[in-house]
Amino acid sequence: MILQYHIEGGDFVNAGKASSAVKRVLKQLDVPAGRIKRVVIALYETEVNVVAHASKGEIEAVIEADRIMLTVKDSGPGIPDIEQAMKEGYTTASKEVREMGFGAGMGLPNIKRNSDNLHIESIPGEGTLVRISNDLRD
Repeated sequence: MILQYHIEGGDFVNAGKASSAVKRVLKQLDVPAGRIKRVVIALYETEVNVVAHASKGEIEAVIEADRIMLTVKDSGPGIPDIEQAMKEGYTTASKEVREMGFGAGMGLPNIKRNSDNLHIESIPGEGTLVRISNDLRD
């Protein structure tokens, strides 16, 4: 099964809609609750990063019997130093984003913590590609 979603930069009202939709599908497929939680946290954090930093993005979720593969590609500023961005508390979020309660520098660390496999590619000035995969069965 392949699910696709569009994300608009700056649209915090709709941030989380894709992760909620994926959660519904995984529940229907009887995926264990702990596995669903990890997928949803990783995807939500990725969605919020796109909304906070990019002009737009696309999510593709490929669900197989025993795993899910998430691909999130955005058109944004890119990440100049991925290693630095992976450190808890490091943020490049604007003051406005931080005032809304986002941008605490926990997004990428939370994505890593809730992913079985995480791969990030980024080109400054062009955008970022995030690939996440998680097992769906215990």
